[in-house]
Amino acid sequence: MLLIRIQLDTDPTTARRVLALHRAGKHHHESREAARSEVCRHGRTPAAEPVFVGVTNGRPVRLIYEVEVHLDTTP
Repeated sequence: MLLIRIQLDTDPTTARRVLALHRAGKHHHESREAARSEVCRHGRTPAAEPVFVGVTNGRPVRLIYEVEVHLDTTP
């Protein structure tokens, strides 16, 4: 399997909320779904749930997810 790193633009408030949920062992379903959709938009098929990696420090703030994809799909 192949991992693809996805960065999603967000606002600082949402980024703090997603990070807090991650630290509590929970998931932010809207951003996970957005990461999954972004992988599909790139022509890949997700093989597993997106995994939250972190938040960027720059502007705009971005959520970082890694998504495992099937190798038999090409962009």
